[in-house]
Amino acid sequence: MSSQQTEFFRDNLPSPGEVTTPDSIPSSPELGSSSSSDSIASLGSPASPLSPPITQPVADSFVFAFDIDGVLVRGGKAIPEALQAMKVLNGENEYGIQVPHIFLTNGGGKTEEERCGDLSGQLNCDIKPGQFICGHTPMREMAEKYGTVLVVGGEGEKCRHVAEGYGFKDVVTPGDIIKHNAATTPFRKLTPEEHANSRERDFTDVVIDAVFVFADSRDWAGDIQIMLDVAMSKGGRLGTRSETNDEGPPFYFSHNDVVWSAAHEHVRLGMGALRRMFEVTFKDLTGGNGVLHTHAFGKPQVSTFEFASRLMGQWRQTEHGLVAPPDTVYFVGDTPESDIQGTNAVNKVADNDWYSILVKTGVYQDGTEPAFKPRVTVENVLDAVNHGIKREMDKKADRGQLTKPALVSDSGITDIAVDMDGITI
Repeated sequence: MSSQQTEFFRDNLPSPGEVTTPDSIPSSPELGSSSSSDSIASLGSPASPLSPPITQPVADSFVFAFDIDGVLVRGGKAIPEALQAMKVLNGENEYGIQVPHIFLTNGGGKTEEERCGDLSGQLNCDIKPGQFICGHTPMREMAEKYGTVLVVGGEGEKCRHVAEGYGFKDVVTPGDIIKHNAATTPFRKLTPEEHANSRERDFTDVVIDAVFVFADSRDWAGDIQIMLDVAMSKGGRLGTRSETNDEGPPFYFSHNDVVWSAAHEHVRLGMGALRRMFEVTFKDLTGGNGVLHTHAFGKPQVSTFEFASRLMGQWRQTEHGLVAPPDTVYFVGDTPESDIQGTNAVNKVADNDWYSILVKTGVYQDGTEPAFKPRVTVENVLDAVNHGIKREMDKKADRGQLTKPALVSDSGITDIAVDMDGITI
């Protein structure tokens, strides 16, 4: 590797004393506004204990952020090009450098540690919680605000455990409510296992302060029925009915994706569809006169991307000793209505360049006109990574700092032709 090539990625490798580790995940986005008052590029990272010295050059001017389903994984299995893309980012490339990257998914239902373990196995690389944001990760910042909360979605008791891990003090699940009164959901009966795992309590004096939909519902009819009971109650007291239908607690959804890319050849319904069904049914039941307070985390909320930027700043400092923010963030997604819309929106308020890349391996259908246009559309995530790296190399080459490199592809080392004006490649 030439000294000129090394300089492109890092002018100077930091001494061990310059590398820090964050004490905690960054604070969550504010729900009340679409963007934070702080500049993304100026957000700092907390100081912390030392990390081992860095020995491999690292890109300091750009980073990648990835959606997961439809980009890296589909139906629980890695998309083939994703395996090579991770190798390229982790140093198996023409320059022998690492490119910092994080993962931002609207999915959830498990702890961040569990999700990292799953993704590490699927992609054959080590992914750490400091790189990972689930749809419900920012909800941890709401734990001090609310006392008793109803947590909906996911498999079994997993979301209850996630919520308790976030610091929520009193977590109720639909199973608890059905166990207390089986008539709540006429067409859903708890299995012996569900009955044993659900908690016994008297809901006569329980006040539900907020409802959090952590993950996709496994029982839409039952969950929507219980959510409606809470929404139409007097101040969150089950069994009561408000005369004005405006006394219910707030409802928070970890994301708003109507569809997502699963193993089926066609997209499947997601949490956004559940939210719409809930809202429409509430409107019908109240004759349009009720007031329902619903909020969504996740993409495409600008605040979620700003949350990701803070996490990214901590990760770059933790692992690579990089303090200055990157000039460019390449976000790779498969859904125009969340990934591309959100990236383009945050780019309007950020000091650095958020560059949207749409892949054809997920929700987006090749040949259709995306509702929100990316800066570039490519076949798969490996093409996205190669495109971003080549674009950065071209920038340096234009300034006479670096010769244009060849990039690693599935077939070996190739020189990829790229249209820099955002035309599909």
